[in-house]
Amino acid sequence: MDDEILLSQLEELANKLGIAVRHEKIDMDEASTAGGLCRLKGEYFLILNSRATVKEKIRTAIDALRHFDLNDIYIKPVIRELLNRNEWE
Repeated sequence: MDDEILLSQLEELANKLGIAVRHEKIDMDEASTAGGLCRLKGEYFLILNSRATVKEKIRTAIDALRHFDLNDIYIKPVIRELLNRNEWE
């Protein structure tokens, strides 16, 4: 599966879970992250560094989505497999 499509589908899954996805410019000199999951006033946000590579954004999204119970949600098998793996690339 193409990385751009994979990232898009991970973002769609986040939205299904009520997680707002935001693309923010994070200065990589000041932070060593491609983003992450945060909770503000009871709402979850997935922050993706717009300067990160697509692979870094995918890794960040996968790490964030693993915090949620996904058993009762339909997820394409290829994406579910990625979420269940210990590592992604």
